[in-house]
Amino acid sequence: MKKDVLITGTSTGVGLDTAILFAEQGFKVYATMRNLAKADALKERVEKGNLDVELLQLDVSDMDSIDQAIKYIVKKDGQIDVLINNAGAGFAKTLEATSQEEIDWVTDVNYTGVIRVTKAVLPIMREKRSGHIINITSVGGLVGQPFNELYCGAKFAVEGFTEALASYLSDPFNIKFSLVEPGGISTEFMNNAIVKTTNEKGEMASGEYAPIFKKYIEGSQNRSKSESLPLFQESVEVARIILQVATSDNPPLRIRTSEWAENLCQLKTQADPDGGKLVKQVKEYFL
Repeated sequence: MKKDVLITGTSTGVGLDTAILFAEQGFKVYATMRNLAKADALKERVEKGNLDVELLQLDVSDMDSIDQAIKYIVKKDGQIDVLINNAGAGFAKTLEATSQEEIDWVTDVNYTGVIRVTKAVLPIMREKRSGHIINITSVGGLVGQPFNELYCGAKFAVEGFTEALASYLSDPFNIKFSLVEPGGISTEFMNNAIVKTTNEKGEMASGEYAPIFKKYIEGSQNRSKSESLPLFQESVEVARIILQVATSDNPPLRIRTSEWAENLCQLKTQADPDGGKLVKQVKEYFL
């Protein structure tokens, strides 16, 4: 019997490539997105490959939308074997220039949405005594970075949320948890973040922050041109790591997706690169 995988945020980038890759490897894929009008690219690749992918509307900020999608899958197949919480959005702006509306939005789409979907899927996996929840975070979930404080804060939250769940659900219910932590990805993810925060929500950095932001942008451009250790990787490379994690008999709690990402996080991860030691220690201490 095919394993079912539910993936959020599949209209572009990592989500789209992950949906295709999992289908090519024999999974039954439920590819979800907030706006199905943006599904053309995915539909084209599904039809071209004659793949077992079903598109569903799912907005991670809307609990009714989440419940409707999950009830449909369970009624049809009776299972969800893998959940990939991929939906998210970049955000780069100084805290002082950020409105409360923006704070709520970036937290909701990058953190609270993960909680909602996970909460909806957990009873299904717990009853079956089997499942794997893979949360796509970022190096920004381990290392705070300039002008990304709200995005990093949300991703840090996902990291702690996932660690805590892994500490008491993995052993009794055989539910595995993993965090996939990319660095820069060659998609429209960050470009969209810059357009959204600059054009729709005002300047990203002004006044005394402007020269610091200029330095940040120039540094980012220089790093992106580095041939020895490139900052950006293709979204399909990240999708391959996600597949590797999903098909592993003993998946890691956390994994970076590139050498650049590994190097950036080294001071945080060198004592316990995959997070396994920490989970074991927490279990022994508290349980």
